[in-house]
Amino acid sequence: MTLLRATDVYRFYHVGEDETRALRGVSLEVRAGELAALLGSSGSGKSTLLACLAGLDDPDGGQVEVASERLSRRPEAQRARLRAEHLGVMLQSGNLFPHLNVLENVLLTGRILGKPDEARAHELLAQLGLSGRLAAYPGQLSGGETARVSLAAALAHGPQILLADEPTAEVDAATEAQVTQVIGAFVQQPGRCAVIATHSPRLAAHASRVLRLKDGRWQDA
Repeated sequence: MTLLRATDVYRFYHVGEDETRALRGVSLEVRAGELAALLGSSGSGKSTLLACLAGLDDPDGGQVEVASERLSRRPEAQRARLRAEHLGVMLQSGNLFPHLNVLENVLLTGRILGKPDEARAHELLAQLGLSGRLAAYPGQLSGGETARVSLAAALAHGPQILLADEPTAEVDAATEAQVTQVIGAFVQQPGRCAVIATHSPRLAAHASRVLRLKDGRWQDA
């Protein structure tokens, strides 16, 4: 079952008279049970692709479908609904609300959907080595802790699809193994899949597929 589909996605940015072609005709299908790892150097288009897949950025051409529903070129309210219902999104920054503590941030999407799962939130935070940080605020966290809380927040409401940008950045090898295990366990649940942008060989080694972007295109294209 295909949970996520991108078809011929283009994204261009303009600064003055300069044009950056961030994505140039990228297509992708991710099925239930798959973990797709996105690899590529800085500027290759990985983060732009994840933003388009999440409906946080609208492509200039092509479209994205989530759980067989079109996500692209819809009003933001509709994209936000689809995102909350189907997606868990972890970006490199801006995932956490500074006025909420760790546990409140992790529970937030579930509360918005009317199905907060405090037991699941505690379980995820424990698996990620954060049980002692529940009352801490984002400004009190290290970079690695922030990334792990953001991952827990992306997963706690039970999404079908995880989209994560560098979830193992700024962590040591032991913590990287914890993060990899949590992502792997998520994908093994029925009807789940993940797309992860990463520079981690350990995380990529656990992927069903490794996809390489270069200059906004699949490298083998």
